[in-house]
Order: sequence, then C-alpha cells, then structure tokens
Amino acid sequence: MADIHVVGAAISDADGRILCAQRGPGRSLSGYWEFPGGKIEPGETPRAALQREIQEELHCTINVGSEVCTTHYTYDFGTVVLTVFRATVESGTPQRTEHTQLRWVDPQLMPDLLWAPADADPVALLSAAD
Repeated sequence: MADIHVVGAAISDADGRILCAQRGPGRSLSGYWEFPGGKIEPGETPRAALQREIQEELHCTINVGSEVCTTHYTYDFGTVVLTVFRATVESGTPQRTEHTQLRWVDPQLMPDLLWAPADADPVALLSAAD
C-alpha cells in the first residue's frame, strides 16, 4: 500500500482555541475528530495543499504558520502521513460543508474528544503547549 500524504490545520482563534472538525457519516472514521485539511495533490507543497483544502472545505482562507509535527499511522486502507501546521483565519468564517460539526476547543480540552488515530500526536503536542 502506498503512503497517503495529507495535511491538517490547527486553526486558532483570538482566544487561543483550536478549530476541531468531526468527520461526517459515510466516511471512514465517521464520528472521529480531526484537524481540517486533506490530501496533497501531485506537484503541490504541503502549505499550498492546506490553503486549497481549507478554502474548499471551510470556505475561508488561512495563514499557514509553523509545523506542529508529521505522524505516520497505518489504517486498514493504507498508511496516512499527516503533517499538521498551526494556522489562523485570514478572511472569512469557517463554514461546515462536509463535517458533522466544527467546534472551537481550548487546547487543554482537546484530548477529551475522540480523535482519529493519526491526529493523536499533534493533539498531544498542542494540548501540552502554552
């Protein structure tokens, strides 16, 4: 199985909360929480992919900041290589289009949600920071 390269955005607001997204029904890992983002297309940089995915998925634009971490997790459908970046909203307001819900969460409370396994390391890092 080939690796699946994806990016996620840990989008923070003025109060330091991070936007968390719950995967919708009919998708793998339905009901689990994740950082919004998606697959990197051929020829795309991770940062460019993240900006495109957030525009498509949340209908807003973001400023991509520092990298939180890159993790590898092997699911039954393949190995996900996830790179999560810190980000802030540049323009617009995040809109729910494919997730069951979007929730602004205090970083220390993020571990209380049921996260997709690939997101566990960045959640741990973000919830321990600051």
